[in-house]
Amino acid sequence: MARVAVNPEVIRWALQRADVAETIEKKFPKLISWMKNETQPTLRQLEQLAKATSTPLGFFFLSKPPQIQLPIPHYRTIDDTYASKPSPDLLETVQMMQRRQAWMREYLLDMGQEPLSYVGSCQLTDKPKDVAQKIRKTLEIGNGWAADCNSWQEALRMLMTKIENIGVLVARNGIVGNNTHRKLDVNEFRGFVLVDEYAPLIFINGADGKAAQMFTIAHELAHIWFGASAAFDLSNLQPSNEAIEQACNQTAAEFLVPEDELRSVWGSINNDPDRFNLLAKHFKVSSIVTARRALDLMLITRDEFFDFYNAWVEIERKQAQDGEGRGNFYSNQHFRIGRRFAEAVFRSAKEGRLQYNEAYRLTGLKGNTFSEYAKHLGIEVYS
Repeated sequence: MARVAVNPEVIRWALQRADVAETIEKKFPKLISWMKNETQPTLRQLEQLAKATSTPLGFFFLSKPPQIQLPIPHYRTIDDTYASKPSPDLLETVQMMQRRQAWMREYLLDMGQEPLSYVGSCQLTDKPKDVAQKIRKTLEIGNGWAADCNSWQEALRMLMTKIENIGVLVARNGIVGNNTHRKLDVNEFRGFVLVDEYAPLIFINGADGKAAQMFTIAHELAHIWFGASAAFDLSNLQPSNEAIEQACNQTAAEFLVPEDELRSVWGSINNDPDRFNLLAKHFKVSSIVTARRALDLMLITRDEFFDFYNAWVEIERKQAQDGEGRGNFYSNQHFRIGRRFAEAVFRSAKEGRLQYNEAYRLTGLKGNTFSEYAKHLGIEVYS
């Protein structure tokens, strides 16, 4: 049986990158001998190892381990461990979104789409209040935009719809594609944004609590207005020290909880032990966001904020993890793929402008699953 010569350092790199070195030996009994260069794997074994480590097969034919970096800046609040060594899950997710964005851009150009005027329309020196107001105006929502929503969960859904309506692709997922065995690590990133003047794209890590997702999407919106792509973790809803991250966070905070309005109601609830929840009901955002905003405006101390934050964050993340992947499969695709992008792909496939195998690759769906989701969007793709 033919064997494939593989540099042991490449195998070791793949194991370390995927963080599976301690759990994979049972599946590959010859792994140690491969890494000692005593024997070589067969092509079939190499294909299996590539799948188990989420590594492109071609990498194993390289003479030395590749240097892989994210194609966009990765801003970390605490350290740059992940920034220098992105996980296979984050890297694959970014690449998947880049493919979708590239296709959507070409699609829109063919349709005669003009560049979106708001992309990169603001400077870092602009006041957060001014930038937040420009975002509200473009989205066609007022200062009290969430007041008519029954909850901040409903406000999040409404906001995502408004964002898609102005031409931004929005995807929210807590796993890689539809693979429930590959959960995205919220400690590595909460979201990322790919800025483009025709098809800007926002990705939200669905493994995070929905409370944090609201702040993440507002933060990503600011990135589009400033014209800068990035991935970020926003640990404790706090950005890195980079100027762009500070500006985006300040804008997001003002967008969700305007300073003037918060100060006007603070005096009446300041001494109430349930003050952050009361503010959350008022602004239709999560209580964590209101607590963070109060800290930024120095209405509370850091100790007060972290006492509250630590009590809530685990509950929120557990709810997100328990709910991720559950419910109706096709309803989940509205978030994992994004309605606007999916509709464009399905219509192009139906009209013969896009081959079905490419449509399958772009959506991560195929065959009956592809056609059934199309029906959920009111499109019959097969005739």
